[in-house]
Amino acid sequence: MEFKPADVALFKQYLSDNRADFEGKLLDKAANVRDKIDEIRLIGNIHLLHNAYKLVNLVVEDKKQEVFYFAQEEGVAWASSKLTLELKLEWVQAIRRTLWIFLQEFDEARKVSSTPEQVYAMEEKVNELIDQFLHGFFTSYSTYKDHLIESQQKLVDHLSVPIIPIAETVSVLPLIGEIDVMRAKVLEEKILLEIGKHRIALLFIDLSGIAEVAADSLHYLVNILSGIEMMGCRPVITGLQPKIVQALVREGDGTRLQADTKASLQQALRDYLIIGEKA
Repeated sequence: MEFKPADVALFKQYLSDNRADFEGKLLDKAANVRDKIDEIRLIGNIHLLHNAYKLVNLVVEDKKQEVFYFAQEEGVAWASSKLTLELKLEWVQAIRRTLWIFLQEFDEARKVSSTPEQVYAMEEKVNELIDQFLHGFFTSYSTYKDHLIESQQKLVDHLSVPIIPIAETVSVLPLIGEIDVMRAKVLEEKILLEIGKHRIALLFIDLSGIAEVAADSLHYLVNILSGIEMMGCRPVITGLQPKIVQALVREGDGTRLQADTKASLQQALRDYLIIGEKA
């Protein structure tokens, strides 16, 4: 079982001639993956059987660099989809076992008897390359997954602070959902940065879409308003809900709320912009 260049070519031909048998044995070895072949191809555009055949050929040809690059590609493809790592691990281990079955059958077809030393040498080469593939795959998967998570977090952070300019130095910040401590910290950082970047002098903060503000984040809201004023910007809060007002009063933060308040954003725009223009 110690392959020479001629043996590699013969085995590739043997594998090609018996590809249907190879794929059948592979699917038998990967019971959990077998029923998901079409689903995986649909979800991630990943052709598992084709990729398995490609990996086996790269391993047999001892193409270490190509195995590394292929592992990277597979890691990115898998991370881009919602496929589990358990399925991938089962699939690669099934590829390993099926390859060994075919190597044995190949020797038997040629009526070649390998010495234990030759078997051990082949085992070391094959297993080392497949292990390298797995290592490269998981490294690539983790790196790309972290990149996706970071990108998504940046998008979420951006969407959670949607400051909309409506005049040269006037902007609106419409907020929806719930404000917890984490979001309050993001708001504090982003709002102050945007005020400095765009030289905002008047900022309408519309809270009509906020259903609840966590009790432990109320003081952040007060501090944000204080920071806005320190930046030379005038904050105007609109759409305060009764629950939020009650919470501010209960926590003693109501008296520290350094901002004008209006019942609605429409009223604030009318009072601060339209009246200002007439004046």
